[in-house]
Amino acid sequence: MDGLGERTGKTATRGGWKQDPAGVRANIIAVAMAEFARNGLSGARMDEIAAKTRSSKRMIYYYFGDKEGLYRRVLEEAYRKVRDGEQELDLDHLPPVEALRRLVEFTFDHHSQHPDFIRIVMIENVHHAAYMKQSAAIRDVNAGAIRKLEDICRRGREAGLFRVVDPVELHWHISALSFFNVSNRATFSGIFGDALFSPEGQELLREHVVEIVLRYVLKTAPGA
Repeated sequence: MDGLGERTGKTATRGGWKQDPAGVRANIIAVAMAEFARNGLSGARMDEIAAKTRSSKRMIYYYFGDKEGLYRRVLEEAYRKVRDGEQELDLDHLPPVEALRRLVEFTFDHHSQHPDFIRIVMIENVHHAAYMKQSAAIRDVNAGAIRKLEDICRRGREAGLFRVVDPVELHWHISALSFFNVSNRATFSGIFGDALFSPEGQELLREHVVEIVLRYVLKTAPGA
């Protein structure tokens, strides 16, 4: 056993980090995202994260520096996943109305299916986006989201379908409608009941969120 293995008591058979360091980092990030989403930055414990990974606490520090470095990397991965999903929609080849519809549907579905993403963003807002501001990667990956909306809006205007809309504001509306559906689910359902969070209720909300965004953007209301 090499020096590192002797000091940590971990071997390649448990962690596999020697053979697959990328896979081990991905495993650490996935476990850490769940822990940070559940307990926040201050409440998450590195011992708990290490115990649930295929690695060791020492290797987590080796890859990510410290708990704040790991948290920042989790933030970056959370945003990268949603933007990668948008890229896979291949919206450039769709007519602008259909492209915008698909993007809104994807955002609503992604947020609904990935509540840890919403919780991580909420936690970062508690920290006043301090760790996000330290990451050029987060700024770069999210700039692509605005460029995509700029292209859809431009094509919609050129086709005579869209009015002039600020892409950043449009992104705000899409995000806000999809985000609230998850972030306030517990309190909203506690006060008003959970009918909107049944499968049928979610499908109805999804359709209406799309309609709200299209009515905001289109010169003529959908179906008119």
